[in-house]
Amino acid sequence: MTSIARTFALSLGIAATTIFLIMLGLFMWRYPMEEREFRACRVVVAVLDRATEIEGQNLTVRPTRALEELKADSPNLWYVVSAGEMVSEYGSERRPALPFAFPYHGPVGSSVFNTLDQKSTFCLAVVQRGSLQLAMMIGEPQVRFGRIARNFLIRSVFSIMLLALAFAATVAVGAALAARFVSRGIERVALRALAIDPAAPQGLISLSEVPRELKPLVEALNRAFGEIDAYIRMQRRFLGNAAHQLRTPLTLLRAKIEDVPEPALKAELVRDVRRLTSLVSAMLDLARLQNHAIEKRPIDLAEITLDVLADFGPSALDAGIELALERAEEGPVLVQGVDAAIRSALANLVGNALIHAHGARRIVVTLACRSIAVEDDGAGLPDGAEHKLLEPFQTGNTAGGGAGLGLSIVREIMTAHGGELAIFSAPGHGTTMSLRFPERAAATKSPQLDLEAR
Repeated sequence: MTSIARTFALSLGIAATTIFLIMLGLFMWRYPMEEREFRACRVVVAVLDRATEIEGQNLTVRPTRALEELKADSPNLWYVVSAGEMVSEYGSERRPALPFAFPYHGPVGSSVFNTLDQKSTFCLAVVQRGSLQLAMMIGEPQVRFGRIARNFLIRSVFSIMLLALAFAATVAVGAALAARFVSRGIERVALRALAIDPAAPQGLISLSEVPRELKPLVEALNRAFGEIDAYIRMQRRFLGNAAHQLRTPLTLLRAKIEDVPEPALKAELVRDVRRLTSLVSAMLDLARLQNHAIEKRPIDLAEITLDVLADFGPSALDAGIELALERAEEGPVLVQGVDAAIRSALANLVGNALIHAHGARRIVVTLACRSIAVEDDGAGLPDGAEHKLLEPFQTGNTAGGGAGLGLSIVREIMTAHGGELAIFSAPGHGTTMSLRFPERAAATKSPQLDLEAR
């Protein structure tokens, strides 16, 4: 797709150049009669001047091609050429009475005069030819328009070039300004569209800020954003309502399981209900996270990391996995965020590593400036599995007890904090999951939900 501004400027330049040439042609074609006679006079004088030769006491008008064409085009042509006392005349029978006598002695120059009977005009020109003055009187010339145009262009080429350059500069500046106006309008629309949160596209692009030509596009975008926002709200509302409605039946089911007499069946049912309860809780957390705002405050990642590792210490010991902490520097590591949400995100990563890192013997949590990384030395993930894990209801282990919403919630938490969840894994070389926070900023409001401590 070509640039709108470039196409607009090029099209306008071509159109302006065409208009300029047409106007120039019309101007020359509709030239005032007096000016046309004067231009024709200069053309004929130039033709006669080139055809006239003076050798000693002889003055000869040679039959040049231009002169013969002039005679052929002008059936009533006459002229008188004189230099000193030498005279050469053509068409004397057609020459009317003139107000000047021959030989003519006057100042150098050219002009158009009326004949004595005032019925026609003739051209009088005097040019300097060495020590002599060559005087020429020409009447009834019929000069072709092309010759007048060529003569006009040759004599006025500098003025025409200046006029053309001025016209081109004016068109170029106008085209640039117009193109810039269109481009800035498109840029404003693009910036407004980029500023709209894809997860909650409630913002509309103001029609007063865009050119009239772009209003249909902006109206279509606003309508699309409204429909997307309505669909997202409906989907989130359904998710929250469904999860909330499932809690009561699960509580009743858990109570009834206590009455199951067979131990093996009871243990299996308890495990299944616990998994369903975990899924419902994760769905509620995800719904709350997506539908409300969080208020960020300065929190210490070092303190949160130590607390989470302490909570998972017994589980790691039972699983025979070493849980270690590495720090890039001592002291607090402050970021802007919600304490409970960050604890939940980190706990999710550590819990996933303990449950799903097959063959892992060591899990290392690395704390650096604005980031926390959880690395295990397990079997790793299959190729391309990293992106699938971030989708809701996807797990890295189909036989495990995970609900499949953990990493999706972690990603939502990091998005709400302006950060990201990064996953790197290679088969046979373990998996690393990192929480990366943006640069430290003042406490602000973010269009996400306050996640309560889990």
